[in-house]
Amino acid sequence: MSSYRAIVEASSRWIDRVAATILAGRESLRTRPHFQLAEQQDGSFALREPSHGEVRDVPRQPIHIASGRVDPIVAEKLADILRGAHVELLLQPNRFMFRPLELPRRALDFIDGIVRSQIDRLTPWSPAEAAFGWHPSIDTANDRIEVTIAATARALIAPYLSAITALGAHTVVVSAALPHSKPDIAAIKICEQKAGQSAGLARIRRILIGIVAGGGALASVSLAANAIVGSMLETQRDDLTRRIEERRAVLQHGQGGTSEAARSLERHKHETPSSVIVIEALSQVLPDDTYLTELRILGDKMQIVGLTRNAPALIRLIEQTSHFSRATFFAPTTRSASEQSEHFHIEAHIEPVYTPGL
Repeated sequence: MSSYRAIVEASSRWIDRVAATILAGRESLRTRPHFQLAEQQDGSFALREPSHGEVRDVPRQPIHIASGRVDPIVAEKLADILRGAHVELLLQPNRFMFRPLELPRRALDFIDGIVRSQIDRLTPWSPAEAAFGWHPSIDTANDRIEVTIAATARALIAPYLSAITALGAHTVVVSAALPHSKPDIAAIKICEQKAGQSAGLARIRRILIGIVAGGGALASVSLAANAIVGSMLETQRDDLTRRIEERRAVLQHGQGGTSEAARSLERHKHETPSSVIVIEALSQVLPDDTYLTELRILGDKMQIVGLTRNAPALIRLIEQTSHFSRATFFAPTTRSASEQSEHFHIEAHIEPVYTPGL
């Protein structure tokens, strides 16, 4: 839980820094108009542009601020002028308490902390209650300077800040007019409130949070989609692997059957007598006066039918060859009265030429 909180806080600080950097860069590229609302002796205000004198678009009647609101008569037109502008609210000296403070010149770099630590001694307000500013105005002897401090109660200037901020001013600076004008400074800056910057910072922060949240959501969706697609691909891969294995098994089984059939055919080819060899062997062994009318090969047996002058002699001639054995008559030998040749029917066993190693 603590680690989660630390991550959230670190992310929030990072977003704040990025938003501040973006806003500072944007502000550096923009030129905002500057106006001054100077308090008069009667408590009313006059609007001026520091470089051009009085602003002519505002009615010439005095601008009054009371209870944190600008006079409704000029508020709308004044809001059109001050919206998004840098406004200096110059208050009369009687609203402030001025105190001198003598310090070593070396303390100039630490003057903020020194004045803050001395404010409750120099004024009736605590540092939290006081709004104050300073200006090192006089060089004294012995390497020392005199700092002029102007202070007032925060509650006194808060209604003026609220009124000008409500008109849409981007930045409001409260300054204290000096009781006696000096050549090097006309007023002392008391405080500054950047209402527009706060709104812009909040807006940029919301945009950054939205971008980060959107990126996180997109990453989550991407991870979920990756998991789903990965699971689907894994399932498809397993199914494809299974189908490949099944196909491979079928092919191996088919190859085994084909091989067995081929071996059987090869064995049958070698074991079955060749008709060409039988005919060739008979042509070499039979006499020239012997004629065949039939030749039948039945497995490993051969049967021949024909005419010859001496049928019994054929038995001896056939058995003398290495191709035949056990030659016999399977039907009676006959001779007609008008013929000199005998009709014979001989059967013999066919010997294989070689025995294959199958």
